[in-house]
Amino acid sequence: MQNWITDFMEQYGYIGIALIIALENVFPPIPSEIILPFGGFMTTYTSLTLLGVIIAATIGSVLGAVILYGIGLLIDVERLEKIVERWGHVLRIKKEDIHRVDAWFDKYGMWTVLFCRMVPLVRSLISIPAGMSNMKFGLFLLFTTIGTLIWNVILVCVGAALGASWESILHFMDVYSIVVYVILAIIIVGCIIWWIRRSKKQKSKE
Repeated sequence: MQNWITDFMEQYGYIGIALIIALENVFPPIPSEIILPFGGFMTTYTSLTLLGVIIAATIGSVLGAVILYGIGLLIDVERLEKIVERWGHVLRIKKEDIHRVDAWFDKYGMWTVLFCRMVPLVRSLISIPAGMSNMKFGLFLLFTTIGTLIWNVILVCVGAALGASWESILHFMDVYSIVVYVILAIIIVGCIIWWIRRSKKQKSKE
C-alpha cells in the first residue's frame, strides 16, 4: 500500500495529495502517517512547496471529514433510539444513555473534534458522532480545519526536514499510535466498568 500511495502522490502532485488524504479520512486504514511526511519529502525534489502540500492535505482532510459528518447526520439520534428500543435490553443501553451522550457532545463536541484530529484512526471517525449529534456545521468545519491543520503542518514539516530519511518517522508514529490506543482502551474499559456498576445500582434500587 505504501508504494501505491507514494506513486500516486508523485504522479498527481497536489491533486493526488488532496484526493488520497480525503480517502484516508473515509477509509482510515490508509495512514496519513505515510502520506504527510512523504508529501513533505516531495517538496525537497519537486516543484511542490510546503505551503501547497499543507493546503492540499487540509482540503482533502476537510472534504473527507464532511463526508463522514454527512453519514453521521443520516444515522442521527432518533435512529439510534429505535435501535435501542429493539436491542437495548441486550446491549444494556437505554434511551437516557443516548441523550446523555448527545448532551455531552453538544457541550464538549467542538473541543473533542479539535483534539481528536491529532489522534490516529479516531481523527477520521470522530466526524460521525459530530454529525449524529447535529453539531453546528460551521463549528464542525472550523475546529476540524484547525485540528487538521496542526496535524498536517507537523507531519509535512517533519517529512521535509528529514528529506530522504522521511520513513524514519514511521517508527515514532507507530509508538505514538500504540500509546494512544492503550490510553483509549483504558478509558473505554473504565467507562464500561462504570456503566455496569451504575446499571447494577439502578437495578438494586428497583
